[in-house]
Amino acid sequence: MTGHQTVLPLLIRVSGRDRPNLTREVLELLGRAGAVLEDMEQLVVRERLTLDVLVRLDGADDALVRDVLYWGFTHDMQVDFERVAAVSSRAGLMRHAVTVLGRPLTPSSLAAVAEAVAATGGNIDRIVRLATEPVTAYDLVVIAGDVEAMRRALGAVAQAERIDVAVQVNGLERRAKRLVVMDVDSTLIVDEVIELLADEAGCGAEVTEITARAMAGELDFEGSLRERVRLLAGLDEAAVERVRRRIRLTPGARTFVRTLKRLGFVVGVVSGGFTPFTDSLRAELGLDHAYANTLEVRDGRLTGEVLGPVVDRARKAALLTQIAADEGVPLSQTVAVGDGANDLDMLAAAGLGIAFNAKPVVRAQADTTLSVPYLDAILFMLGIRGADVERVTAAEDPAAGATTPTEVRA
Repeated sequence: MTGHQTVLPLLIRVSGRDRPNLTREVLELLGRAGAVLEDMEQLVVRERLTLDVLVRLDGADDALVRDVLYWGFTHDMQVDFERVAAVSSRAGLMRHAVTVLGRPLTPSSLAAVAEAVAATGGNIDRIVRLATEPVTAYDLVVIAGDVEAMRRALGAVAQAERIDVAVQVNGLERRAKRLVVMDVDSTLIVDEVIELLADEAGCGAEVTEITARAMAGELDFEGSLRERVRLLAGLDEAAVERVRRRIRLTPGARTFVRTLKRLGFVVGVVSGGFTPFTDSLRAELGLDHAYANTLEVRDGRLTGEVLGPVVDRARKAALLTQIAADEGVPLSQTVAVGDGANDLDMLAAAGLGIAFNAKPVVRAQADTTLSVPYLDAILFMLGIRGADVERVTAAEDPAAGATTPTEVRA
């Protein structure tokens, strides 16, 4: 075999048990042979290494092949060689990140995802495992054929397999997202605060019925909010404090916020709820922004009125835009998370709108959906790996997460 017989670059694949200095030793062999490095990729799975190195050789490569084979033999590594096209026909094509999450995520579910990609003219370029806890998550880097057809096909797979699939352009903007704004009730927390207040006021059934219709988009939000708040007239501040102590963080909420903050994100909440609770959450979690409705209080009791403009669907979107402008973050680099019809405009305005365990009307219109009950699973949709989350968690003082409200893994 001589290098003069062909000008095609040589792909060298090294595989076997990983250990320190393997990559350096291979590259040193290539350097001594005068090889020109064209491309390189390495992957380690459960201590098993696969190293692909694409090189161009201007002279005879017999010595290089012999040296690499001998090195592989003495280090118990498998070495394979292949001549490949000098320029990939896929070079320069736009990649999309297809993030797949499940609990569990079975091989058959991943096979259905791969089939949907292939059936719409796409090709999977790379697969990276993002996490195994609290969900299993993989990022598939895909060269799409018909992107919209792929989205539809993957949506059907997600529904049939009961998994979550998000499709995003795999460019710098995905990794550049720097502002996350969330709804509060049934998103950051598992409760609906107004229903807890109604329990204290003895009008729980009436308020729950109105809330359900409003979140499903059947009622005007502002009108329904004012109607519900009027039922709370006469409730004292002690009852409000009791409710504040009862609210529970969504599983993964503390980890979600802590990780985002450590990675330099700005994090805020925009709520159709009330300021006593959002202010408490802001202090508890170190949020950068918190907006909600203000309950009127006289002589220590609720009057049943809301002061100032109501944080409704349109105002949520306006507040997202305002926060982004205040922080100097383009809207394309923002993420909005919510579950109800009141969040739709905010989800549409953000660079990425995520429907979290959302009502059907919201799932149908959001950029992507998440149906697992863990808020920190959103991190994987941003391309953040579970190992990165673990490092952030390990760096924190364990006592820092021991205060109320509580967050419990299901």
